[in-house]
Amino acid sequence: MSHGHQYFYFIGVSTVQSSINQVFPLWMDVLDHSHVQLLGIDHPINDAPDAYRSTVKKIKEDSQALGGLVTTHKLDLYAATSNLFDYLDRYAQITQELSCISKRDGQLRGHAKDPITAGLSLEAIIGENYFGQTGGDVLCLGAGGAAQATLLYLMNRPNPADRPKTFIAVDITEERLTHLQAMVQAQKSDIEVQYFCNTHPEDNDRLLSNLPDHSVVINATGMGKDIPGSPITDSAIFPKNGIVWEFNYRGAREFLHQASRQIELRDLQVEEGWVYFIHGWTQVIFEVLNLQMTPSLFAELDRVAASVRK
Repeated sequence: MSHGHQYFYFIGVSTVQSSINQVFPLWMDVLDHSHVQLLGIDHPINDAPDAYRSTVKKIKEDSQALGGLVTTHKLDLYAATSNLFDYLDRYAQITQELSCISKRDGQLRGHAKDPITAGLSLEAIIGENYFGQTGGDVLCLGAGGAAQATLLYLMNRPNPADRPKTFIAVDITEERLTHLQAMVQAQKSDIEVQYFCNTHPEDNDRLLSNLPDHSVVINATGMGKDIPGSPITDSAIFPKNGIVWEFNYRGAREFLHQASRQIELRDLQVEEGWVYFIHGWTQVIFEVLNLQMTPSLFAELDRVAASVRK
Protein backbone atom coordinates (compact mmCIF):
# COMPACT_ATOMS: atom_id res chain seq x y z
CA MET A 1 0.00 0.00 0.00
CA SER A 2 1.29 3.44 -0.76
CA HIS A 3 0.26 6.16 1.69
CA GLY A 4 1.88 9.28 2.97
CA HIS A 5 3.17 8.88 6.49
CA GLN A 6 0.64 8.49 9.28
CA TYR A 7 1.36 8.70 12.98
CA PHE A 8 0.57 6.54 15.96
CA TYR A 9 1.20 8.43 19.21
CA PHE A 10 2.66 6.89 22.35
CA ILE A 11 1.90 8.95 25.47
CA GLY A 12 4.05 8.03 28.48
CA VAL A 13 6.82 9.09 30.85
CA SER A 14 10.03 7.74 29.29
CA THR A 15 8.78 6.58 25.89
CA VAL A 16 12.24 6.53 24.28
CA GLN A 17 13.26 3.68 26.63
CA SER A 18 10.41 1.37 25.67
CA SER A 19 11.00 -1.78 23.61
CA ILE A 20 8.06 -0.75 21.45
CA ASN A 21 10.39 1.61 19.55
CA GLN A 22 12.18 -1.42 18.05
CA VAL A 23 9.08 -3.61 17.84
CA PHE A 24 6.59 -1.19 16.26
CA PRO A 25 8.18 -0.89 12.79
CA LEU A 26 8.49 -4.68 12.57
CA TRP A 27 4.85 -5.08 13.51
CA MET A 28 3.82 -2.51 10.89
CA ASP A 29 5.68 -4.57 8.28
CA VAL A 30 3.82 -7.72 9.36
CA LEU A 31 0.49 -5.85 9.23
CA ASP A 32 1.26 -4.19 5.86
CA HIS A 33 1.13 -0.74 7.46
CA SER A 34 4.78 0.30 7.12
CA HIS A 35 3.71 3.89 6.38
CA VAL A 36 2.62 4.25 10.04
CA GLN A 37 5.27 5.72 12.35
CA LEU A 38 5.42 5.76 16.14
CA LEU A 39 5.76 9.15 17.86
CA GLY A 40 6.41 9.36 21.60
CA ILE A 41 5.11 12.19 23.79
CA ASP A 42 6.44 12.34 27.35
CA HIS A 43 4.56 13.93 30.23
CA PRO A 44 5.82 14.04 33.82
CA ILE A 45 3.68 11.94 36.19
CA ASN A 46 0.56 13.94 37.27
CA ASP A 47 1.11 16.61 34.62
CA ALA A 48 -1.09 19.72 34.38
CA PRO A 49 -4.56 19.13 32.83
CA ASP A 50 -3.81 21.70 30.10
CA ALA A 51 -0.74 19.73 29.04
CA TYR A 52 -2.85 16.59 28.56
CA ARG A 53 -5.49 18.59 26.71
CA SER A 54 -2.96 19.98 24.26
CA THR A 55 -1.68 16.48 23.47
CA VAL A 56 -5.19 15.13 22.83
CA LYS A 57 -6.11 18.17 20.73
CA LYS A 58 -2.98 17.63 18.67
CA ILE A 59 -4.09 14.05 17.89
CA LYS A 60 -7.67 15.21 17.25
CA GLU A 61 -6.71 17.99 14.85
CA ASP A 62 -3.85 16.36 12.93
CA SER A 63 -5.29 14.50 9.93
CA GLN A 64 -2.18 12.29 9.79
CA ALA A 65 -2.57 11.21 13.43
CA LEU A 66 -4.42 7.89 13.63
CA GLY A 67 -4.63 7.78 17.43
CA GLY A 68 -2.41 6.35 20.09
CA LEU A 69 -1.67 4.44 23.26
CA VAL A 70 -1.57 5.93 26.75
CA THR A 71 0.52 4.49 29.56
CA THR A 72 0.99 5.78 33.16
CA HIS A 73 -1.30 8.82 32.61
CA LYS A 74 -4.57 6.93 31.96
CA LEU A 75 -6.56 8.35 34.90
CA ASP A 76 -5.17 11.88 34.67
CA LEU A 77 -5.68 12.00 30.91
CA TYR A 78 -9.32 10.94 31.26
CA ALA A 79 -9.96 13.52 33.98
CA ALA A 80 -8.42 16.30 31.88
CA THR A 81 -9.69 15.43 28.40
CA SER A 82 -12.81 13.22 28.47
CA ASN A 83 -15.00 16.07 27.15
CA LEU A 84 -12.85 16.30 23.99
CA PHE A 85 -14.04 12.83 22.90
CA ASP A 86 -17.07 12.04 20.75
CA TYR A 87 -17.23 8.46 22.04
CA LEU A 88 -16.01 6.72 25.21
CA ASP A 89 -16.30 2.95 25.46
CA ARG A 90 -18.00 1.19 28.41
CA TYR A 91 -14.73 0.35 30.18
CA ALA A 92 -13.49 3.93 29.84
CA GLN A 93 -16.70 5.15 31.47
CA ILE A 94 -16.55 2.56 34.28
CA THR A 95 -12.84 3.01 35.06
CA GLN A 96 -12.63 6.72 34.12
CA GLU A 97 -9.34 6.12 32.39
CA LEU A 98 -8.07 6.12 28.81
CA SER A 99 -5.44 3.78 27.40
CA CYS A 100 -6.37 4.06 23.72
CA ILE A 101 -7.28 6.95 21.44
CA SER A 102 -8.70 6.15 18.01
CA LYS A 103 -10.50 7.93 15.19
CA ARG A 104 -13.40 6.55 13.21
CA ASP A 105 -15.66 8.37 10.75
CA GLY A 106 -14.49 11.77 11.94
CA GLN A 107 -15.08 10.92 15.60
CA LEU A 108 -12.43 10.98 18.32
CA ARG A 109 -12.89 7.82 20.37
CA GLY A 110 -11.53 6.88 23.78
CA HIS A 111 -11.13 3.36 25.12
CA ALA A 112 -9.93 1.59 28.24
CA LYS A 113 -8.39 -1.61 26.89
CA ASP A 114 -6.74 -2.69 30.14
CA PRO A 115 -9.56 -4.94 31.41
CA ILE A 116 -9.25 -6.93 28.17
CA THR A 117 -5.43 -6.90 28.32
CA ALA A 118 -5.39 -7.89 32.00
CA GLY A 119 -7.83 -10.69 31.29
CA LEU A 120 -5.91 -12.13 28.35
CA SER A 121 -2.66 -11.93 30.31
CA LEU A 122 -4.08 -13.42 33.52
CA GLU A 123 -5.73 -16.28 31.63
CA ALA A 124 -2.37 -17.12 30.07
CA ILE A 125 -0.82 -17.29 33.56
CA ILE A 126 -3.42 -19.03 35.78
CA GLY A 127 -5.76 -20.95 33.49
CA GLU A 128 -9.38 -21.82 34.34
CA ASN A 129 -10.96 -22.47 37.75
CA TYR A 130 -7.79 -21.37 39.53
CA PHE A 131 -9.39 -19.74 42.54
CA GLY A 132 -12.03 -22.43 42.93
CA GLN A 133 -9.39 -25.14 42.93
CA THR A 134 -6.82 -23.42 45.16
CA GLY A 135 -8.66 -20.99 47.46
CA GLY A 136 -5.97 -18.37 46.80
CA ASP A 137 -6.62 -14.65 47.22
CA VAL A 138 -5.21 -11.72 45.22
CA LEU A 139 -2.91 -9.10 46.75
CA CYS A 140 -2.44 -6.20 44.35
CA LEU A 141 0.28 -3.72 45.28
CA GLY A 142 -0.70 -0.51 43.53
CA ALA A 143 -4.31 0.54 42.92
CA GLY A 144 -3.97 2.54 39.69
CA GLY A 145 -5.20 1.72 36.22
CA ALA A 146 -3.66 -1.75 35.83
CA ALA A 147 -4.95 -2.84 39.26
CA GLN A 148 -8.39 -1.50 38.49
CA ALA A 149 -8.44 -3.32 35.16
CA THR A 150 -7.43 -6.62 36.74
CA LEU A 151 -10.11 -6.35 39.42
CA LEU A 152 -12.78 -5.35 36.89
CA TYR A 153 -11.87 -8.36 34.76
CA LEU A 154 -12.09 -10.73 37.76
CA MET A 155 -15.42 -9.25 38.87
CA ASN A 156 -16.85 -9.90 35.41
CA ARG A 157 -15.80 -13.57 35.27
CA PRO A 158 -19.06 -15.57 34.94
CA ASN A 159 -17.72 -18.75 36.59
CA PRO A 160 -17.39 -18.37 40.42
CA ALA A 161 -14.29 -20.63 40.33
CA ASP A 162 -12.54 -17.94 38.25
CA ARG A 163 -13.13 -15.29 40.93
CA PRO A 164 -11.09 -14.96 44.13
CA LYS A 165 -13.03 -14.63 47.39
CA THR A 166 -10.82 -11.71 48.44
CA PHE A 167 -8.95 -9.02 46.50
CA ILE A 168 -6.63 -6.84 48.60
CA ALA A 169 -5.77 -3.47 47.05
CA VAL A 170 -2.85 -1.45 48.41
CA ASP A 171 -1.67 2.01 47.44
CA ILE A 172 0.37 4.87 48.89
CA THR A 173 -2.37 7.38 48.04
CA GLU A 174 -5.91 7.42 49.47
CA GLU A 175 -7.12 9.04 46.25
CA ARG A 176 -6.42 5.95 44.12
CA LEU A 177 -8.08 3.66 46.66
CA THR A 178 -11.15 5.91 46.78
CA HIS A 179 -11.33 5.85 42.98
CA LEU A 180 -11.09 2.05 43.00
CA GLN A 181 -13.72 1.77 45.72
CA ALA A 182 -16.14 3.93 43.73
CA MET A 183 -15.73 1.62 40.74
CA VAL A 184 -16.27 -1.48 42.90
CA GLN A 185 -19.42 -0.08 44.51
CA ALA A 186 -20.90 0.69 41.08
CA GLN A 187 -20.47 -2.97 40.03
CA LYS A 188 -22.26 -5.97 41.48
CA SER A 189 -19.72 -8.52 42.69
CA ASP A 190 -19.28 -11.21 45.34
CA ILE A 191 -15.52 -10.52 45.60
CA GLU A 192 -14.64 -8.98 48.97
CA VAL A 193 -12.33 -6.05 48.23
CA GLN A 194 -10.11 -4.77 51.04
CA TYR A 195 -8.29 -1.42 50.82
CA PHE A 196 -5.03 -0.50 52.52
CA CYS A 197 -3.18 2.81 52.31
CA ASN A 198 0.41 1.79 53.08
CA THR A 199 3.45 4.00 52.65
CA HIS A 200 5.91 1.59 54.31
CA PRO A 201 7.06 -1.61 52.57
CA GLU A 202 7.07 -3.37 55.98
CA ASP A 203 3.27 -3.01 56.11
CA ASN A 204 3.03 -4.79 52.74
CA ASP A 205 5.30 -7.55 54.07
CA ARG A 206 2.69 -8.18 56.79
CA LEU A 207 -0.13 -8.41 54.24
CA LEU A 208 1.96 -10.92 52.27
CA SER A 209 2.55 -13.08 55.32
CA ASN A 210 -1.21 -13.34 55.99
CA LEU A 211 -2.14 -14.61 52.52
CA PRO A 212 -3.39 -18.18 52.04
CA ASP A 213 -1.25 -20.58 49.98
CA HIS A 214 -1.70 -20.32 46.18
CA SER A 215 -2.47 -16.59 46.36
CA VAL A 216 -1.63 -14.30 43.45
CA VAL A 217 0.64 -11.34 44.31
CA ILE A 218 0.84 -8.51 41.79
CA ASN A 219 3.21 -5.56 41.54
CA ALA A 220 1.14 -2.88 39.81
CA THR A 221 2.93 0.04 41.44
CA GLY A 222 5.29 1.01 38.62
CA MET A 223 8.12 0.65 41.18
CA GLY A 224 11.14 -0.90 39.51
CA LYS A 225 10.34 0.92 36.24
CA ASP A 226 8.92 4.47 36.51
CA ILE A 227 10.13 4.89 40.09
CA PRO A 228 12.98 3.08 41.88
CA GLY A 229 12.61 0.40 44.55
CA SER A 230 10.04 -2.24 45.46
CA PRO A 231 6.75 -2.12 47.41
CA ILE A 232 8.07 -4.86 49.75
CA THR A 233 11.32 -5.44 51.68
CA ASP A 234 13.86 -8.22 51.17
CA SER A 235 12.45 -9.87 54.33
CA ALA A 236 9.00 -10.41 52.79
CA ILE A 237 7.83 -14.03 52.55
CA PHE A 238 5.65 -14.96 49.57
CA PRO A 239 2.70 -17.38 49.95
CA LYS A 240 3.54 -21.04 49.37
CA ASN A 241 2.68 -22.27 45.87
CA GLY A 242 1.83 -18.67 45.02
CA ILE A 243 1.85 -16.90 41.69
CA VAL A 244 3.85 -13.67 41.58
CA TRP A 245 3.14 -11.30 38.73
CA GLU A 246 5.41 -8.31 38.06
CA PHE A 247 3.56 -6.01 35.64
CA ASN A 248 6.77 -4.31 34.50
CA TYR A 249 8.68 -5.89 31.62
CA ARG A 250 11.69 -3.53 31.82
CA GLY A 251 13.67 -1.58 34.40
CA ALA A 252 15.47 -2.72 37.55
CA ARG A 253 12.39 -4.68 38.73
CA GLU A 254 13.55 -5.30 42.31
CA PHE A 255 10.20 -6.95 43.14
CA LEU A 256 10.74 -9.57 40.42
CA HIS A 257 14.18 -10.41 41.82
CA GLN A 258 12.83 -10.62 45.37
CA ALA A 259 10.24 -13.15 44.21
CA SER A 260 12.72 -15.07 42.04
CA ARG A 261 14.95 -15.70 45.05
CA GLN A 262 12.07 -17.59 46.69
CA ILE A 263 11.01 -19.75 43.72
CA GLU A 264 12.37 -23.01 45.17
CA LEU A 265 11.85 -22.17 48.83
CA ARG A 266 8.16 -21.28 48.39
CA ASP A 267 7.33 -23.19 45.16
CA LEU A 268 6.47 -19.97 43.36
CA GLN A 269 5.43 -19.35 39.77
CA VAL A 270 6.97 -15.99 38.86
CA GLU A 271 5.71 -14.09 35.82
CA GLU A 272 6.76 -10.75 34.39
CA GLY A 273 5.07 -8.13 32.27
CA TRP A 274 6.05 -9.14 28.75
CA VAL A 275 2.74 -10.88 27.97
CA TYR A 276 0.87 -7.84 29.33
CA PHE A 277 3.08 -5.59 27.20
CA ILE A 278 2.31 -7.55 24.01
CA HIS A 279 -1.44 -7.83 24.67
CA GLY A 280 -1.61 -4.18 25.76
CA TRP A 281 0.02 -2.86 22.62
CA THR A 282 -1.67 -5.18 20.13
CA GLN A 283 -5.15 -4.48 21.57
CA VAL A 284 -4.64 -0.74 21.07
CA ILE A 285 -2.92 -0.98 17.67
CA PHE A 286 -5.71 -3.18 16.29
CA GLU A 287 -8.35 -0.74 17.55
CA VAL A 288 -6.55 2.28 16.08
CA LEU A 289 -5.83 0.61 12.72
CA ASN A 290 -9.28 -1.06 12.66
CA LEU A 291 -7.86 -4.58 12.22
CA GLN A 292 -9.06 -7.99 13.43
CA MET A 293 -6.81 -10.10 15.66
CA THR A 294 -6.41 -13.84 15.06
CA PRO A 295 -4.47 -16.37 17.19
CA SER A 296 -1.95 -16.98 14.38
CA LEU A 297 -1.42 -13.24 13.89
CA PHE A 298 -0.91 -12.75 17.63
CA ALA A 299 1.64 -15.59 17.65
CA GLU A 300 3.53 -13.97 14.76
CA LEU A 301 3.55 -10.53 16.43
CA ASP A 302 4.73 -12.12 19.69
CA ARG A 303 7.53 -13.95 17.85
CA VAL A 304 8.69 -10.78 16.06
CA ALA A 305 8.67 -8.79 19.30
CA ALA A 306 10.64 -11.47 21.19
CA SER A 307 13.31 -11.38 18.48
CA VAL A 308 14.35 -7.83 19.41
CA ARG A 309 13.92 -8.16 23.17
CA LYS A 310 17.02 -7.13 25.10
